[in-house]
Amino acid sequence: MLQLISATPSPYARKVRIALAEKGIPFELITEVPWNSTTQTPRHNPLEKLPVLILEDGSSVYESRYILEVIEAMWPDPPLLPAGTWERLAARKVEVIADGVCDACVLLFWERHRAPEHQSQEWIARQRRKVDGGLRALAEIAGTRDWVVGDRFGLADLCTGTLLRYLDVRFPEHPWRSQYPNLVALSARLEQRPSFAGSVPVPQVISDKVV
Repeated sequence: MLQLISATPSPYARKVRIALAEKGIPFELITEVPWNSTTQTPRHNPLEKLPVLILEDGSSVYESRYILEVIEAMWPDPPLLPAGTWERLAARKVEVIADGVCDACVLLFWERHRAPEHQSQEWIARQRRKVDGGLRALAEIAGTRDWVVGDRFGLADLCTGTLLRYLDVRFPEHPWRSQYPNLVALSARLEQRPSFAGSVPVPQVISDKVV
């Protein structure tokens, strides 16, 4: 059976969990705190990042975007990518935007954990611009359609949905819910899917701190 090493708040790991669930692929979930000294992540990923998918032969696949590519190649049904070339490229564009916003959120999160006198307000402002710009772009792409790209659930919905719920966990003060009602409606629909409902992100404890 496949094994997925995951961290509970991670939007990157949640993407993989949702993809596996949507395709009906059984896997063992291993929850880790990659910052702890007991982590096994370095054994499977030289970059020491989660998520990591361990295949049945013991080899490992890491970096969420690459993991999703491997899953799509090895288990193509049901497909997460549209059949048409331009729709596939549109879905990949949404993936880039959503991942970029998540990356900016992670940088913001750790910057806010530094002592106030060491925080860079210029750096914080830059990351917030990325978050706001990315959300604005996603809202424009999604419009009022049922699905972000194409006529069925796919990669673009998976990436957008995981990002939006991650914002609720890490930055509940962000006003995206009042700014983008179409994304609010999209998030609500997606979170009703069993794959989303079974992978709700929650904070973890690192060295007696909830993160």
